[in-house]
Amino acid sequence: MHIGKKFLLTGLLFVNTIVFGQSDSLKGWHLRDEQTDSLHGISINKTYQFLKGRKSKQVIVAVIDSGVDTTQEDLTSVLWKNPKEIAGNGIDEDGNGYIDDVHGWNFLGGKDGRNIKTESAEATRIYHRYKSKFANKQINETELSGNEKEQYELWKQAAGIISAKPEDEVELMFLEMAFKAVKKHEKALKQAMKKDTFTIADVEKFSPESSSAQKAKLSYLTFMKLTGIESEETNTSTFSQLEEYIDQKKKTIAAKDSAPENQREEIVKDDYNNINDRFYGNNDIMGPSPMHGTHVSGIIAAQRGNGIGADGVADNVKIMMIRAVPDGDEYDKDIALAIKYAVDNGAKVINMSFGKGISPEKKWVDSAVRYAELKDVLIVHAAGNDAENNDTTGNFPNPDLKVLHRKATNFITVGASSDPKVSGDYIGDFSNYGKNSVDIFAPGVKIYSTLPGHSSYGFLRGTSMASPVVAGVAAVIRSYFPNLSASQVKYVIEKSAVQDTAITVTRPGTKERMKMTELCTSGGWLNAYNAVKVAASLQPEKKEIRKQVLPKSTFKNIPVKQ
Repeated sequence: MHIGKKFLLTGLLFVNTIVFGQSDSLKGWHLRDEQTDSLHGISINKTYQFLKGRKSKQVIVAVIDSGVDTTQEDLTSVLWKNPKEIAGNGIDEDGNGYIDDVHGWNFLGGKDGRNIKTESAEATRIYHRYKSKFANKQINETELSGNEKEQYELWKQAAGIISAKPEDEVELMFLEMAFKAVKKHEKALKQAMKKDTFTIADVEKFSPESSSAQKAKLSYLTFMKLTGIESEETNTSTFSQLEEYIDQKKKTIAAKDSAPENQREEIVKDDYNNINDRFYGNNDIMGPSPMHGTHVSGIIAAQRGNGIGADGVADNVKIMMIRAVPDGDEYDKDIALAIKYAVDNGAKVINMSFGKGISPEKKWVDSAVRYAELKDVLIVHAAGNDAENNDTTGNFPNPDLKVLHRKATNFITVGASSDPKVSGDYIGDFSNYGKNSVDIFAPGVKIYSTLPGHSSYGFLRGTSMASPVVAGVAAVIRSYFPNLSASQVKYVIEKSAVQDTAITVTRPGTKERMKMTELCTSGGWLNAYNAVKVAASLQPEKKEIRKQVLPKSTFKNIPVKQ
């Protein structure tokens, strides 16, 4: 995933309906209640009123993401600390193969302390991996071995993805022209406002004294509205992300002719093709680009009730950060090992706010998902931000266990909901959906949470923000009802979804109106209050003894078959 799906320049493709000047009133809207606040949040206050008097058990939530700022004031008290590891002494006290993993681990780093920040698209990597084998050759598929057929199918799929389309080049040209123009307006505003960094809200409040400054203000705000940027976002942050997005688009268009730089070989230095070569990386869980992971972590667990910043969903959790998601597409190996690390170190919920459209080593990730299933760990995953139907379009990771020919019982896929007062509809216009592949929708538009910096906060949107809302609710359930299994927690969350047959929503990417039952399996929106009521009515499952059989092609200690 990252910059395209994280930043979402959807306004350049669809007109966005975000209304500026509402920031303060919409802080934490996702936690509110429809009846008392007239906002379709998750009813968190009613949830804790219902739970009052019940004892809670601390739950570890693993966040597999871009990194987290460990100095953020609202997160420092909720970071997981490895009880068996002593920080900074270069010794692996717990013997897990990861030295000084005090708060988690970074699978995108090297032993020398360097880190991968930006990566190429997975389709580009696949295309060039097999280009010499299949490009410009007459391939008789009947003569290919089973493994070669799989490689050829992957290569053809990748070739189709990276083939430059005329509309892609037109979009890039438009983006570059628009960006060049808005940079001029930004420069004029800097001079007129006598400051180098400012938010959209600052520009709105600014009263220009000259016609040129007035023009710069109007043009700047128009651009920001069209691109859907939140009013608390700064010009420096916005333009940094825009530059990365444009650079990624250029690389994508040039991908068929130019092989991507192999930073992994230079920095990480693992044997990527060997899943059992897993003790690589470093303990720098912040990394060079922690904004996404910091925001996600705050949604789940920012310290509640401390009177500063934002309130997370869960009140008795610790966040274990596992850095495995660069700007660009993540590697399947890193995700598989990140899941395993989370499970082995006590996580009961794993949040995965990332994804991509092709997964060459899906068997490794499936094995890790199965391992989590056997160890009773719930996985929550973002549905994606392309306004696509996941029933027909690939979105990985997913719960479809290829080897076992069934779906994992511990996997929840989340779309992004909204509220008419926030964005004009009940779901995000960017969100992926799927009647059979997306389980539930949760708030993912204009979500206020922690950002890098000691006391920085802001709004972001995406299914990346919806997933941790669900992960937070799952953590609450596992905390107050610790005897319920991961599959029961999944059942609780889906069973308790708010369904309103009187409401129709717009299918993302279209103007078509429909019921929520057409967009996800639960047919509704997440509600924490409903969820804890259902959880309180359940009895724990009987523990079954599973026979663990291991295929040779996967981890030595990760079972994938019963």
